[in-house]
Amino acid sequence: MKIKSIKTWSADLGNKKPYTIAFKTIDEVINAFVEVTLENGVTGIGAANPSEYVTGEHLNQTLSSLTEANLEFLIGRDILELNQLLFEIWQKFPTTPAARAALDIALHDALTKHLGIPLVKYLGHKIKSMATSNTIGIKNVEETLKEAEEYGKLGFRALKIKIGINIDEDIERLVKLREKFGNQFMIRIDANQGYTVEKTVEFYHKTKDLNIELIEQPLPAKAIDELRMLPDEVKAIVAADESLLNSHDTLRLIKPTRAVGIFNIKLMKCGGINQGLKIADIGLTEGIDLFWGCNDESIISITAALHVAFACSNTKYIDLDGSLDLAKDIVKGGFVLKDGIMTCSDKPGLGVERV
Repeated sequence: MKIKSIKTWSADLGNKKPYTIAFKTIDEVINAFVEVTLENGVTGIGAANPSEYVTGEHLNQTLSSLTEANLEFLIGRDILELNQLLFEIWQKFPTTPAARAALDIALHDALTKHLGIPLVKYLGHKIKSMATSNTIGIKNVEETLKEAEEYGKLGFRALKIKIGINIDEDIERLVKLREKFGNQFMIRIDANQGYTVEKTVEFYHKTKDLNIELIEQPLPAKAIDELRMLPDEVKAIVAADESLLNSHDTLRLIKPTRAVGIFNIKLMKCGGINQGLKIADIGLTEGIDLFWGCNDESIISITAALHVAFACSNTKYIDLDGSLDLAKDIVKGGFVLKDGIMTCSDKPGLGVERV
């Protein structure tokens, strides 16, 4: 079945909970969209929200890649040639992984809708359900406890706490969380490159009794050799995020001495489902757990990440909360979320519908 047309556009999905990071306040969420239409009328949709800080890809670059002229090479091609099409996309857009991800997701959605099966079934359905974490930014103790309580009332069982500015304040927030909520929540932390080797080790030992599941990216992205210096028991629960953009980075992280025990995979970093699976396969071979994350993204790409995560037997954690605080979206359906537990629907493709 041949590709008849491709439409691209962007939209601001808004943010119900604006938040501040080091250099700006996030109050808008502009996503790029791709819609692929096959000759039989079946459509597939993809979405992208690049992270310039992590990959160097600005939204304008994403949109510039996704022009009608740049995508002409896909028109008239057979959707059953999916892997060849994805290879050509990877070659054509080497510096814009989010643009590649949008195309990759749209093509996977179109193919599996054409086949009449959920994407996860096409990829190999290995995991049926899992709790997603919900993220709490860098806040004081009182605000942290208040937000945790709100998430608990909504049924969430896992929290990802942003830390990395002041280690004493970081530890205090986690101690107070455990004092108030006991083991109600699984707790993961994201240091966003804010620690040194010494601080990471100090944090690990001072929070060892708090049952912290993982420490995401404690050191600067390029500090791979420093990650190798961490004690093995610490490395086992360290997840590489900014250090891991693509399958090439996985090789640097595992050789000659393993630097981390967990890979954080984001479709917007690596370029989509196809490339995400390559990272996942290396992780499986090396006995490394997977932690699937996201940016502020449409239900479309969040659902795609969930489907690919559930197709990987070494997936141990998901942090796919990127669409939960959007003011609006262009689709409905997709992933199923109940009491903080995510599952894939049984509808063909991603199971999303335009609104």
